[in-house]
Amino acid sequence: FPSHEGGITSVCFSPDGQSIGTGSEDGTARLWNLQGKNIQQFRGHEGGVTSICFSPDGQSIGTGSEDGTARLWNLQGENIQQFHGHEDWVTSVSFSPDGQILATTSVDKTVRLWNLQGETIQQFHGHENWVTSVSFSPDGKTIATTSVDKTARLWNLQGETIQQFHGHENWVTSVSFSPDGKTIATTSGDPPYRDWE
Repeated sequence: FPSHEGGITSVCFSPDGQSIGTGSEDGTARLWNLQGKNIQQFRGHEGGVTSICFSPDGQSIGTGSEDGTARLWNLQGENIQQFHGHEDWVTSVSFSPDGQILATTSVDKTVRLWNLQGETIQQFHGHENWVTSVSFSPDGKTIATTSVDKTARLWNLQGETIQQFHGHENWVTSVSFSPDGKTIATTSGDPPYRDWE
């Protein structure tokens, strides 16, 4: 996949497994088929693209950027919504399982939930440094986040912390739920990765 003009920062498969989305420091996101052909470009961000994810139905793409915004795109490359509110880089984006909510994290230490009309429906305060990653639980009732503050957190959708995970000795950079929603995995600069229940 050779066409980006900057480093690739994020990658994700479409739900049907037939295409791949990438985000890049060159300020664009791109859609590729599995033969490595670039089939769409997404241009509009005014900074590097830090995160990319497909909606659950595979019909749209969410991106986050160093320009402090998130964007929603259709597969024809058209920007159909912008999400303004963060005060610094958007570091991660994730759709809820039903595709009706977009979660974003930011260098401004907050997490936000948005409806697809671009309105903030909840803010999450508690991390003491950049929030680096966000993931919805499979049932859509909780989110997990990670942070430069060396912790991971589990939240309900009302913005309340319901669990903190301490143990990493360095930035916590990424988080993912197991398919049954009972465990999360986190990654950090301190080996190895950790599983939490």
